[in-house]
Amino acid sequence: MSDSFRIEYRFEFPDGEKKDFRIDLDRSNLLMPVAEIDPLPSWATIDFETCSVCKLDPEKHPACPIALNMVSLVDAFQDFFSYEEVSVTVTIEERSYHKETSLQFGLSSLVGIIMVSSGCPTMELLKPNVRFHLPFSSLEEMAYRSFTMYLLGQFYRQRKGLSTNWTFEDFEEIFNQVGEVNRAFSARLLAASKKDANINALVNLHCLGEMTPRVVPEILDEMEKYFTAYTEPANASS
Repeated sequence: MSDSFRIEYRFEFPDGEKKDFRIDLDRSNLLMPVAEIDPLPSWATIDFETCSVCKLDPEKHPACPIALNMVSLVDAFQDFFSYEEVSVTVTIEERSYHKETSLQFGLSSLVGIIMVSSGCPTMELLKPNVRFHLPFSSLEEMAYRSFTMYLLGQFYRQRKGLSTNWTFEDFEEIFNQVGEVNRAFSARLLAASKKDANINALVNLHCLGEMTPRVVPEILDEMEKYFTAYTEPANASS
């Protein structure tokens, strides 16, 4: 088995143009290598629209690691509009996904991988789901996957003898901090792009993130009926 976990995106436009992106994640930690960019664009420096929740030491990190890994994507789509139609194929180890969609929606899934796998301490809390990447997720899918990921994180903390929080408050705070990163990074993309495909891809992702903690309680209530085998006594006649 390879030391890396590969995710490939192909964007095909009606005029025949194709754009391919390959992300190789370290299988041991799901991090992508930080790109070496020279010269460094001003919007990628650590002090450009710095996130209010940034935990990185600017002396050690003169550039935002997410921005470094986003440069090639930003350059590729800076002249595209978000509403342009595109055919997107995503390939991971287990299977492929395909969708006819708008460019902003197709880009959102790819942007999401880069955001959580570049070494940002805040965004890394969402990184585990990248191993089972589900592109083009609906709000309900994102909420379900995110909350189950959070609960699994608490399980691992408990197994290591660490403090745990099985309530909703910590989960909500994670997404509050993620929202701060998304808002600040939107300003970076606005400075880097001539048209709106890149920025609206992140806006779309941000909206999903904003809605996720709000809809989780409703989704949990809706899903409860599917878990009766866990919550109700076994039927004696079964």
